[in-house]
Amino acid sequence: MPMIRIGNAEIPEAAIAAEMQNHPAPDAETAWNEAARALAIRQLLLDEAARRAITAQPDEDETEEEATTRALLAETITIPEADDATCRRYFAANPTRFRAPDVYEAAHMLFAPDAKDAATATLAEVLAKPNRFAELAHSRSACPSKENGGRLGQLTRGDLVDEIETFVFALDEGQISPTPIRSKYGWHILRLDHRAEGKQLPYETVAPQIARMLQTLAWQRAVSQYLHILAGRADIEGIDRAGATSPLVR
Repeated sequence: MPMIRIGNAEIPEAAIAAEMQNHPAPDAETAWNEAARALAIRQLLLDEAARRAITAQPDEDETEEEATTRALLAETITIPEADDATCRRYFAANPTRFRAPDVYEAAHMLFAPDAKDAATATLAEVLAKPNRFAELAHSRSACPSKENGGRLGQLTRGDLVDEIETFVFALDEGQISPTPIRSKYGWHILRLDHRAEGKQLPYETVAPQIARMLQTLAWQRAVSQYLHILAGRADIEGIDRAGATSPLVR
């Protein structure tokens, strides 16, 4: 690996290797590049803080370096407040992002991965006599929900594994799955009891959330621009300033 130097400070390979644990990636090279980039950015900020003679008292669970970079950014980065008009424009342009979650109630029976025949036979009984669902769930299901007749309670999207949830949402209310459904847990017999689509939330309810989000985005853009300025005037070796492979600043 090439030596990485930011100004007069060299970033040792050992430091990059230690930093890699904070940058999970699909391969070691990507993790190395991300770790090197993070340390390079930290050094840029520390050098600028030293130039400005900025120091700070660390908060609880904060290192001196983290406190120093926090103080530097607080002193140099200013962003406007997200006013009501801006928040309303964002709300109008992104209506589907501000809905209450879809809510549904379902029931199921679970059979072991090697018990497809048992699941198929039980499903035939349930389809013939749907009112026996709770009884058969109690006696045959391998899920703790059997104690409640297989009922899973009130759920929202994401509560169940994808393959099961996708199938549940394809059912009509009161419908039982026409075939057993396979998941990593085994075979399922499903029934959708009730579904209620989430309604659009009023602007007043989500306005604080929108304001916080827009503030965060503005802050991130401002910090990115500031880092580009610092990188542009720094003496940097061993890492690209804006390359696609291992960019110093995105």
